[in-house]
Amino acid sequence: MKKNILIILSLMIASLHLSAQVVNADKMLIRISEIEVYAQYLDEYLQYARTVGITSVSQEPGVVCIYSMQLERDSCQIRILEIYASDEAYKHHIQTAHFQKYKTETLHMVKSLDLVDMNALAPETMSQIFKKMVQANDK
Repeated sequence: MKKNILIILSLMIASLHLSAQVVNADKMLIRISEIEVYAQYLDEYLQYARTVGITSVSQEPGVVCIYSMQLERDSCQIRILEIYASDEAYKHHIQTAHFQKYKTETLHMVKSLDLVDMNALAPETMSQIFKKMVQANDK
């Protein structure tokens, strides 16, 4: 599990470095997707969520972060932190084959979905956060 986290964090940092030249804090799109999954599809959904996150971060320079999480108190509750370099990067992302596959293959698995757009309070610290995460895992 620790190895998987390190791989994901490395991909997130690589994506951040690739997109650093185009990321303007005022143009970033930041969102938390609040998803409830039907229990009978949970394991299958989690695999799709992992795959689309890893693929998006590693293949799309405008995708700064797609970080899927599961609530401890209710395993059917999923939250995905999404950070895109711009609205255009997000629009590109939702047209990709890997996102379209995720969306169409999981549609029947999702009981509810709420896309909550967010405003960063200190966007200048983003690169420091990702670096610290890797450093903490190295210890």
